[in-house]
Amino acid sequence: MTRQTSVLHKTALTFEEAVICWQLHWLGNNQHQIAAVFKVNQRCVHEVLREKKHIGSQTTARRTRQLSA
Repeated sequence: MTRQTSVLHKTALTFEEAVICWQLHWLGNNQHQIAAVFKVNQRCVHEVLREKKHIGSQTTARRTRQLSA
């Protein structure tokens, strides 16, 4: 007999989450810490920070950072 869990895990980040990912990274958070925030696998964060997914999110995050400074 197996138990089913009702916990749903996300399998990808949105573009907006990728922007936040960059901001958290610049604040000194590790990839596993960022992954825990969004409840995703560390691979999802790695793909964003290596610009394999959501290309342009770093530029958007940088612009957002400059506007708030």
